[in-house]
Amino acid sequence: MASPKPPVRPLIAVVGATGTGKSKLAVELAVRFNGEIINADAMQMYNGLPITTNQIPVEERHGIPHHLIACVNLDQSPWRVGRFKKESLKIIDEIRSRGKLPILVGGTHYYTQSVLFHEPLLDEGDSDDEISKKLERSQIDDTSVIDPASKAEFSILDATPEEIYEKLREVDPVMANRWHRNEKRKIRRSLEIYLQTGRPASKIYEEQKRRIRQVAPQEDDLGLRAEESDSDPDSQLGQARFPILVFWVHTEKEELRKRLDGRVYGMIDQGLLEEARHMFKYLQDRASEGVEVDRTRGIWMSIGFKELEPYIKGLLSAKEESNPELDALKDECIESIQSATKLYAKEQLRYIRNKLWKALGTAGITDRLYIVDSTEVKDWDTIVRQPAEDIASKFLSGNTLPNQSETSIAAKEFFASTDVTNRFEVDDIPQRMQCETCNTTIAGGDAWSAHLTGRRHKRALKSVKKRKHRDEYLKRLRDESNDTSSLTVKNQLSSGVMDPESSDTSLPL
Repeated sequence: MASPKPPVRPLIAVVGATGTGKSKLAVELAVRFNGEIINADAMQMYNGLPITTNQIPVEERHGIPHHLIACVNLDQSPWRVGRFKKESLKIIDEIRSRGKLPILVGGTHYYTQSVLFHEPLLDEGDSDDEISKKLERSQIDDTSVIDPASKAEFSILDATPEEIYEKLREVDPVMANRWHRNEKRKIRRSLEIYLQTGRPASKIYEEQKRRIRQVAPQEDDLGLRAEESDSDPDSQLGQARFPILVFWVHTEKEELRKRLDGRVYGMIDQGLLEEARHMFKYLQDRASEGVEVDRTRGIWMSIGFKELEPYIKGLLSAKEESNPELDALKDECIESIQSATKLYAKEQLRYIRNKLWKALGTAGITDRLYIVDSTEVKDWDTIVRQPAEDIASKFLSGNTLPNQSETSIAAKEFFASTDVTNRFEVDDIPQRMQCETCNTTIAGGDAWSAHLTGRRHKRALKSVKKRKHRDEYLKRLRDESNDTSSLTVKNQLSSGVMDPESSDTSLPL
C-alpha cells in the first residue's frame, strides 16, 4: 500500500454567512496546524471601525497573525478584487516561506473565489487611485500600460452613471445588456476593460470561458498534489490554484436570524453608534473642504452606518439626546440594521450554493467542500471544531478524506440534493430579459427559468387571464348592446324589465 502523499502548498478556506462562527473556526485551525489567517472580508479591511465591520477582537485571535485586516483608511478607495487577489497571493507565499499554513476566511466570497481558482473575473482591476497614478505617469513618460489612443477616453469613467452606461452600450452592447442600470460598479468596470485593452469585455469573457471548457481538471491520487503550471496561464483557467480544502460553517435559518438580531443589539452596546457618528463627522469635514465622498462604494455601503444615519441626523438637530420621537427613530434604525444583516446573510449563502459550488465543480473538486453545523453553539467543540480538525488533519497528511455527507445533518441534506458526479458546465454571459407580464428585469438563464416557474409570475399570468376574460366579456356586452335597437331598450326600461339601478353588473372572474 502506497504511503500517503501530503499536498504541496495547501490552502484552507473558511466560508459561510455572517454570524455563523467563521473567524472562530479559522483561529482554531490556525492554532492546531501552525497557520496564519488572511482576511477575505472587504469591510473588515477598513481601519478604525472594528464594531461596524465585525472584526474578530484581538483577544480572541490567540496570537495568530491576521493579514489584510484594518489596513485601509476611510480616505482610501476600496480594493477591487484584482488587487485583493494579487496581495493575497503574495501573502500566501510569505506565510509558506515561514513554514506555516495559510488560512483564508471571510464573507466576501468573490474575494475568496478569486484566490482559490484560476478564472476570468471581469470585476478585477486597479483601484481608482492606481488608475489615477497611471494616468499621471502617462502624461510624463511612455511607461503607462494604458493605450495612448485611449487616454482621452478614460475621462468618461468620471462621468455620470448614465453617461458611462450609454458609452458601454456604444462599445460593448452585449456587456451593457448583462448589467442592470443600477449596477454602477460593474458597468464602470466593463467599460474600463474596453478602455484598457481596446477590446470589448464580452469578447474577452467569452474567449476565457471557451478555454475553461477545454481544460480538464488535473489531479493525481486524491487530487492533493495539483500544482500551478508554469506554462500558459490560460491553460489553468477554471482550475484550483492550490490543493484546497473549504469549510462551510452553516447555521440553521431560524437560529441564525435570532443570533443576528441579538448581535445587532450587542454591537449597539459595544459602540456601533459612536463609530457611525465618527463616519458621519468625516463626511461633514470632507464636505466643508469641498470634497464629495462617493457613498455608493466601500465602507459607506457597510451595514450599520447608512441605517443609523437618520438617527444621527435627528440627534444633531434635537435639543435633547433622549425624547420619545428620537427613541422611536433609534428603534426603527436598529430594526433596519437587523433586516439588512439577515438579507446579507441570505446573499452570502446564495453565493456559496451557486457560484462557489459551481467553481468547485468546474475544477472537478466538489469533494473538497465540507459543511460543519454551528447551530448549537453550546456543542461547538464536538460538532464544529473537532470534525473540522479531523478533516484538515487528513487533508494535510494526504490521507483519504471522510464522507462529506457525514459531517452534519446540513451536509447530508445538501449533498443528497446536489449532483456531485459531473463536471459543471461554464455559463455564458448572462443576459437581462424583460418579463412584460411582471414588469421586471431578470439576469441569467437560470434566474429566468426560476422566475417563469415562480409564484409571482404565475400570479401575474392568472391576473392577465382574468383581465382578458373581463375585457372579452365587456366587449361582448357592448356588441350585443349595439345590435339591440334603442327602441327595444327603451321599452325594456319603461316596462321595468331592466332596472339600471338594481341591475347585476358583476363580471365573471
